[in-house]
Amino acid sequence: MAGDGTDPRARARTKTRTRRTRDRTRLRPPRLTPRDVLHAGSAGLRSRPVRVFLSALGIAIGIATMIAVVGISSSSQAKLLRELDKLGTNMLVATPAPAMFSGQDTKLPKEAPGMVSRIAGVESVGTTGDIGESVRRSEHVPKEETGGIALKAAKDDLLGTLRAPVARGAWLNDATGRYPSVVLGHVSARRLGITEPGQQVFIGGRHFTVTGILAPVPLAPEIERSALVGWEAAERLLGFDGHPTAVYERSADDRVAAVRSLMAQTANPRTPSAVSVTDPSAALQAKAATKGAFSTLLLGLGGIALLVGGVGVANTMIISVLERRHEIGLRRSLGATKGQIRIQFVTESLLLSGLGGLAGIALGAAATGVYSRAGDLPWVVPLWAVTGGFAATLAIGTLAGLYPAVRAARLSPTLALQAA
Repeated sequence: MAGDGTDPRARARTKTRTRRTRDRTRLRPPRLTPRDVLHAGSAGLRSRPVRVFLSALGIAIGIATMIAVVGISSSSQAKLLRELDKLGTNMLVATPAPAMFSGQDTKLPKEAPGMVSRIAGVESVGTTGDIGESVRRSEHVPKEETGGIALKAAKDDLLGTLRAPVARGAWLNDATGRYPSVVLGHVSARRLGITEPGQQVFIGGRHFTVTGILAPVPLAPEIERSALVGWEAAERLLGFDGHPTAVYERSADDRVAAVRSLMAQTANPRTPSAVSVTDPSAALQAKAATKGAFSTLLLGLGGIALLVGGVGVANTMIISVLERRHEIGLRRSLGATKGQIRIQFVTESLLLSGLGGLAGIALGAAATGVYSRAGDLPWVVPLWAVTGGFAATLAIGTLAGLYPAVRAARLSPTLALQAA
């Protein structure tokens, strides 16, 4: 039985040797290392530099738009937040509210500043009062031409409460506040044509000497358009009745809400409803929020530009597949698998989009830098915008190259070589 070759174990050993021999002689697809994949994917880019530049340009424009929009908006918000940190968000202003039925403005009591200063947590109080006189460059200017400049009486502590710097000259003090001296806001000084202290303006039938010009006061824009005289001089020389029309107070940050709830009834205990209490820093906070909302719209436009660039990449990849059919057929004939062909073209699309993304990030950051320098803003390009923008380019590159890659992998090697 063993000699006639019918031994089952001998037949099994023979089949095993035959299968192993067949496995050794079967062609196996080569394995591509990451370096090989990058080399194959970049071959198409190196052979068509002009087309690559134009296709990457579309991606670059989209990313540059997104980065610039986010960067400029963030830079503007950073400046506003820096101003808020410097000016503080702990200031409240009490002003007379219009009477409910008469429509006329009520008056704050003369004791209002002193009473407000006694609220727990209040650190400083500044006061102004409106005076019914015009401010003119000279007596030759008609009285009706006020230039929109308000005349106000001010106490010495107003400047410290507002944290308003003096651009030129000096603020009112115990001496100058008694005599015909005036400090101008920067807008009123420009309208009057006053550039330096020592010049004179005409108020209430007499000349007042300008002792100082204030720098911009973002939290009190009404001060920028005013002329400020001393409280005592206003009462003695201009007939001021002594009733304040605005009481500014600074409190500890953790006491702002408590002070606000007490300020109206403290400033005018008889009629608290006749007092309006406002937070001037809310305007800057709303402005920062508005800039963020507007940037969202522009960010959407940048996303549309990025999608258009992705369509350009997809079109370039499809044309590349059609032009390189001979190459694809040759590689398939030499043993490249469909998966390797797909990886090659997806890699090429990713490289193309990645180059455009890097160029767009650089362009967007540069545009933000130019805008920030021109507008005296801090240069801010958020990291999330850079990483998110580059990730978006890679995602669009993958999607743009997926269909051309699948189409290339489906080409028959024989038909591809015959078409060439």
